[in-house]
Amino acid sequence: MSLGRVLIIEDEELIRETVALALTEEGYEVTVAADGRAALEILQASALVGAGGSSAYSNVNQTAPREQPDLIILDLMLPNISGLDLCRLIRRQGSSVPILMLSAKGTETDRVVGLEIGADDYMTKPFGMRELVARCRALLRRQQQFQPALPDSTLVFQNIVMYPQECRVLVKGNEVNLSPKEFKLLELFMRHPKRVWSRDQLLERIWSHDFIGDSKTVDVHIRWLREKLENDPSNPEYLVTVRGFGYRFG
Repeated sequence: MSLGRVLIIEDEELIRETVALALTEEGYEVTVAADGRAALEILQASALVGAGGSSAYSNVNQTAPREQPDLIILDLMLPNISGLDLCRLIRRQGSSVPILMLSAKGTETDRVVGLEIGADDYMTKPFGMRELVARCRALLRRQQQFQPALPDSTLVFQNIVMYPQECRVLVKGNEVNLSPKEFKLLELFMRHPKRVWSRDQLLERIWSHDFIGDSKTVDVHIRWLREKLENDPSNPEYLVTVRGFGYRFG
C-alpha cells in the first residue's frame, strides 16, 4: 500500500532518479517531470491547476497518475517554466499541497523568496538523501494529521467575523479567502486575543513540533494575513508585532 503520492519536478536526471528511487523504496508512489512544461501537464491532468492538459509525461512506473499528488518536490530552476512560476500557479489555484523546494541557491534571500511564494520547506543542493526523505515524511505527516472538530462558535473581533465550522472569514462584511495555514493562524489569534505568541510557539501549534524548516515561514504567513485583513498592512491594527517577542492579535 502506498504511503502517499509524490511528484518530483527536477531537470537534473541523476538527482531526479535518485530521489525517485529513494522514495519508491520507502513505499511512496512517485511521478517525475524533467521540466516545467511537463510538470504543468501533470498538474493539469490531475486537476491540481485546472482541467485539461496533455498526458505526455513519464514516471517511475510509466503509468499516468489519476489522483492529485500529496507532496511536490520542486526544483527552483527549471527549463521552460520555472519552479517559482509553478509554485505561484499552484498556490493561486488555492491548493494547499505541501511543496518542498530544491535549489542550488542557498542564501537567506533565496530561501525567503521560496517561502514567500508558497513553499512549505526549502533544501539547498547538495543535500543528504536521508534528510530529504525525513523532510518529505514530516510534510506528509502534518498534511495528513487528524484535526479534531472545533467548537461550533462564531468568533468576532471588531470588523472580523470567523465561522470555524464553515471555514469562512468576513472582514467588514466581505468574505476573504484564506489558505489552511492562514485560517488556523487567525483562529488561534482570535481565540486568544492580546496574547503574545513567539515564532516557535506558532510553529508548534500550527505546523506541529516536528516542523523541519525556517521559522521565517511564520513571518511570511503573518504578512499574507495582514494583506488580507488590514487596511494598511504596513501599519497593522490587528496583527501587531511585539518586537523581541513575537506577534499579538489586537
